[in-house]
Amino acid sequence: MTDIFFANARLIDPAALTDQPGALLVRDAKIAEVHEGHPAPPKSANVIDCGGMCLAPGIVDVGVKVSEPGERHKESFRSAGRAAAAGGITTIVTRPDTSPAIDTPETLEFVERRAQLDAPVHVLPMAALTKGRDGREMTEIGLLQDAGAVAFTDCDRVVGNTKVFSRALTYARSLDALVIAHVQDPGLSDGATVTSGKFASLRGLPGVSAMAERMALDRDIALLEMTDARYHVDQVTTARALPALERAKRNGLRITAGVGIHHLTLNELDVADYRTFFKLKPPLRSENDRLAVVQAVAEGLIDIISSMHTPQDEESKRLPFEEAASGAVGLETLLPAAMRLVHAEMIDLPRLFRALSLNPSKLLGRRSGRLQADAPADLVLFDPDAPFLLDRSKLLSKSKNTPFDGARLQGKVLGTWVNGLRIWGDN
Repeated sequence: MTDIFFANARLIDPAALTDQPGALLVRDAKIAEVHEGHPAPPKSANVIDCGGMCLAPGIVDVGVKVSEPGERHKESFRSAGRAAAAGGITTIVTRPDTSPAIDTPETLEFVERRAQLDAPVHVLPMAALTKGRDGREMTEIGLLQDAGAVAFTDCDRVVGNTKVFSRALTYARSLDALVIAHVQDPGLSDGATVTSGKFASLRGLPGVSAMAERMALDRDIALLEMTDARYHVDQVTTARALPALERAKRNGLRITAGVGIHHLTLNELDVADYRTFFKLKPPLRSENDRLAVVQAVAEGLIDIISSMHTPQDEESKRLPFEEAASGAVGLETLLPAAMRLVHAEMIDLPRLFRALSLNPSKLLGRRSGRLQADAPADLVLFDPDAPFLLDRSKLLSKSKNTPFDGARLQGKVLGTWVNGLRIWGDN
């Protein structure tokens, strides 16, 4: 493979938290050298002039739903891989909430084969924590881990039986396996479509208190004190949950937390007149919650930002709000939506990529997410200021259920590289 020299770049390094002019040399699928300023390129290298644009580690997106097996019409590994590449995402960590659920080594191996054949990006599959995601009997965590599962989760189905969940955490701890949980008290959140409050009452929609998130998190933290398991909260979306998260981290528990990009950039009022593309799980929160969570990301209390990519077909969204399916696609909109926070001066680019690239890589024990020698050459080149009007019909995902349809966004991906090979953008 010919050496690649990225010249005249604005290097975004989330490990050093720096944003400065520089150049980068790629050799044998890895970053070989990182230079400050504007050094001369090696004579034998293929030179890519970045034109002063941002060069950052590729995004590692935790919690992507690819609808294989079972609902390939919503999203396939081919379409999700192309959408990820267009969005500057170089690794997708896929969810097991498929049909059937990914709860056996055989199903997991099918997923891995499909991903290897069709996806241009790295695909790291998660497996279900309990069989059928039913919360009654845990899966064969050891066998699934041996088959390639990087984490275990029942996704948005909370394991309501505390004894079952504690046993699963204990077993996962013995294998040093990562458990990812969704924190919503199932009794309070059952049937809810929005966050309770004045807006929910005015719209006549069933709501759930923000306290439901705090209550579920408190339970799980208590179980972590018992088991010392590795545990990640997929979405922390309320101000009420943040003090509990901070105490758990301060007490040395092995806990990390994430949040979806839609909860960082939208609030409950965006539902407006029952717009089902804004129906998410958990539901969109108040503006005060949104601001608190954005601050928690900037300060590092919340570790990871993800797209929580959840494709739904038109038939499941074009329904009355209470009946419509939850979720939104986000692979192609993750970076430009996150740039809203940068342009609003709520977070800087190195800290943004700490949450998009470095911290998810650390969580999964991978070397990606860094602009350092010997790190994988998984890179994204983007223009942070390029404006565009999002047209959902042009998205590469099979499903088009984005809440950003027609929105004015900034931040355009110019190129994406995986292991030094360009998978998106003009050569």
